Amino acid sequence: MTPEPRILSGRYRVDDLIGRGGMATVYRGYDLTLGRAVAVKILKRDLAEDAAFRTRFRLEAQAASRMAHPTIVRVFDAGEDAEVGPDGRTRPVPYIVMELVHGALLKDVIDKGPVPTADAIRYVDGILEALEYSHRAGVVHRDIKPGNVMITDASEEHSAGSSSEAGRGEIKVMDFGIARAVSDSSSTVAETTAIIGTAAYFSPEQAKGEPVDARADLYSAGVVLYELLTGRPPFRGESPVAVAYQHVSETPLPPSEVNETVPRGLDAVVLRALAKDPFQRYPDAAAFREALDSAVGGKAPTKRQLGALTSELYGPNPRQAAETARSLRQLSTDTTMRRTQPGPPVAWIWAGVALLAVLLVSVLFWVLSIRPAEDIPDTARVVPDIVDMAYDRAEVTLSESGLTAVRVNEPSDTVAQGNVVRTSPGVGETVAPSQDVTVYVSQGEETATVPPLSGISEDAARAALADAGLNVGTITSRNDPAVAAGTVLEADQAAGAEVGVGSTVNLVIATGRIVIVDYTGYTVDAATRLLESPQLDLIVRTEQDPSCPASNPPTVRTQSLAPGEVPVHSEIVLVSCSGV
Repeated sequence: MTPEPRILSGRYRVDDLIGRGGMATVYRGYDLTLGRAVAVKILKRDLAEDAAFRTRFRLEAQAASRMAHPTIVRVFDAGEDAEVGPDGRTRPVPYIVMELVHGALLKDVIDKGPVPTADAIRYVDGILEALEYSHRAGVVHRDIKPGNVMITDASEEHSAGSSSEAGRGEIKVMDFGIARAVSDSSSTVAETTAIIGTAAYFSPEQAKGEPVDARADLYSAGVVLYELLTGRPPFRGESPVAVAYQHVSETPLPPSEVNETVPRGLDAVVLRALAKDPFQRYPDAAAFREALDSAVGGKAPTKRQLGALTSELYGPNPRQAAETARSLRQLSTDTTMRRTQPGPPVAWIWAGVALLAVLLVSVLFWVLSIRPAEDIPDTARVVPDIVDMAYDRAEVTLSESGLTAVRVNEPSDTVAQGNVVRTSPGVGETVAPSQDVTVYVSQGEETATVPPLSGISEDAARAALADAGLNVGTITSRNDPAVAAGTVLEADQAAGAEVGVGSTVNLVIATGRIVIVDYTGYTVDAATRLLESPQLDLIVRTEQDPSCPASNPPTVRTQSLAPGEVPVHSEIVLVSCSGV
């Protein structure tokens, strides 16, 4: 018996497996609403259980969905379903729905060895074209690598994963914006690498955990170009941390020294793209593309010119610097190495020890000879440290010091309810005996009551939340046949709930539209039932066309509204044939 297909959010059917990655599993799918094949990427369980990550994942996917370019795999939708695990616990299932691309991963092409120079330039030019568009849109990819680049089949009739026509296909870059959601939740190179992918394509600033911009993508594109030309990345090591260290401190060999068939004109382009300092790389993807075009058929630089460029980008005598770094690392870890050069003279050592001893004795004598401060006069008192102390105990402590406590309550989200937040005068200040000390006591976090939001307009909901001291969080759109556009369908906090002041409340807003399909060929009765059902709730009117022969039962020949989104409560006319 064939199992029932999995349906996400009542719309996306999950079919056969396409591939697995460190972050998600990708399936071939089908959009039941719009009637088209899609790719469905389902987030892995360990990431899905992190609520903060799910929010970042959804927001970045929404940002990526606004980009439409031939070199970028479209993101159609992002959502969250739920499943019940073997332990009976309900778990979230975040997913994104993408364009289904037929072709081969650039990673699989590179695995076969260096590619022809013309193809390497064409592939990287396609990647840079995608980056040029995304950077203008303000989206930095952060994870450019062959595993995130596809080469489409020359004919769309080829099955997914086929590479027979890869040489004549077009470039499609995947996962724009998704890497940001991952890296924002990771604190170390090792952790980020485990999720985003191999450190072989990291920029130096990513390896050091520094903020990145569009120039990090250009560095990664330079690594991909290097690997296409030579068959291997510029830096390799036994661990991601070792590779990251090389990205930060070592100089790559020019591609022509690894593969002699590479034109020397490309060496300068690659070395510029792999500059450690982002300001020494190409300023943008367009400049990188221009440099690639100029290198093809242009005059190759001499070895002297290439050496000067290497010195400019990576410092004087970079290989000697790399050897020095390796030697220092060995000295710090190898306890078997012995000194072969004489040390400083023994007399100087003893002189230094004697000087240090004199200094220590002098400091000790000075400390011991300091006279203690005079006692506090009987006419003064010092406010004791009672911060974070329970008020009852603080009151007794003040009383024992000859002071009087005056309690004032105030909200605090850092000090437990009933404990002292601060005093006035402050701790350590000198005051007169019996003086009043104002003791500010925590009454807990200041809370606000969530107002009723369902059924009101978005503007009214924003005003109500502002009046309550709350903020509007994520706005999610949803089709609902019964609700007008801009009306709040639900909020993630129940009305009347007590939450901290300044908390965010996420809203679901009605689009005022619903989706219909092509009902041509349906019986008039069946189409009418579907359109008038609570799921669509449209006004149906039927007409007859005597110019075409009637059928029994009558079927829909045309409809007045095209398939797709239409306003709620729209009128639709179904035309059937009534001729002989």
